Amino acid sequence: MIRYTFITILLLLASFVAQQFMPSFAELYQSRILLVQLVFLCTAVTLQQPAMLILAFIGGLFWDAHCALGPHGGSPEVYTQQVESLHFGYSILLFGAMGLLMQGIQPLFRQGKWRLSALLSGIVIFLYLTVEYLIITFVRGDFTLSKATLLQMGFTSLLTLIFSPFVFGLLFWIAKACGHPIYPQAGRNRRRIH
Repeated sequence: MIRYTFITILLLLASFVAQQFMPSFAELYQSRILLVQLVFLCTAVTLQQPAMLILAFIGGLFWDAHCALGPHGGSPEVYTQQVESLHFGYSILLFGAMGLLMQGIQPLFRQGKWRLSALLSGIVIFLYLTVEYLIITFVRGDFTLSKATLLQMGFTSLLTLIFSPFVFGLLFWIAKACGHPIYPQAGRNRRRIH
């Protein structure tokens, strides 16, 4: 379990590097694949809660650092109006909340129903983007939700959802290589059938 958790932390860190090369899709309202959040969500359902919270802390900390290293208030490609006082560390709480949502369906995942987790990852990404947008507009003091922003959040969630089976496939491969059963109840049910 420790080896699997360590490798998933390395996978999350590698997703930060890969995120730098992920393009935005101009024809889909500048939507993009949120690889970091997707890797975290897919991994969160496979880990125990303490390990998931450690991963949420690392993911949120590095995501805030990633956004803080760009121009003030984050990347101008993502945030067209710069944010003046968005506090460092808010992403840790958002990652933790996302992880807890994924942990809520962990009993179904452990039965081998990973497709439901893949679907929930798209829904959770949409909720994440909505809460992040609400925080930013609250800090600005001006709530305006345009159709383009809503479509950008929707397409980003959909694109991220489409890639979730690939991330789950990678996690299943890593778990097998580490000898870590990520859904042991499904294995017990198959043994009873034979």
